[in-house]
Amino acid sequence: MPKTDIDHIKKIYSEADLLFSEDAVETAISNMAEAITSSLAERNPVVFTVMNGGLVIGGKLITKLDFPLEASYMHATRYRNGTSGHELEWKVAPMIDFNGRPVLILDDILDEGHTLAEIIDYCHKNGATEVHSAVLVNKLHDRKARENLKADFVGLEVEDRYIFGYGMDYHGYWRNAPGIFAVRGM
Repeated sequence: MPKTDIDHIKKIYSEADLLFSEDAVETAISNMAEAITSSLAERNPVVFTVMNGGLVIGGKLITKLDFPLEASYMHATRYRNGTSGHELEWKVAPMIDFNGRPVLILDDILDEGHTLAEIIDYCHKNGATEVHSAVLVNKLHDRKARENLKADFVGLEVEDRYIFGYGMDYHGYWRNAPGIFAVRGM
């Protein structure tokens, strides 16, 4: 594995375009929480955060949901250290039984959505009465994995650029960036 060029990583951040400030993202998260609470508060959902990207949105959003819930995480991949997808592989499968209950999946971004689509299918096949998805960011383009794939709850919409921050990464870095940024020139 090649050594990371940390100077390059720092330069990407310093030159990036700020798309949404920290305040704007926090407002979007609060708005999502209100919509989710209004929709799911009386349904007793199991809430799963998809790792690693969902780490930030999961932590911030769950504290704003105004109802009792069971929460856990899942980690699934289709890439297996490559760049093209395969079948869904569970790194950490769901650890809370959701059979006969609604499920809410939290993730950072809906880009093409292959993994999210397969997670939704998995939950349906394994007994979820309904499956909802919430993403901090929906990327606007026409390359979704399925024609009708969309998240039930969306914080922000962004143009089709390489973005990072609030859980989304640039080559494993800047998930912690205080806002949503786009890599300049990409």
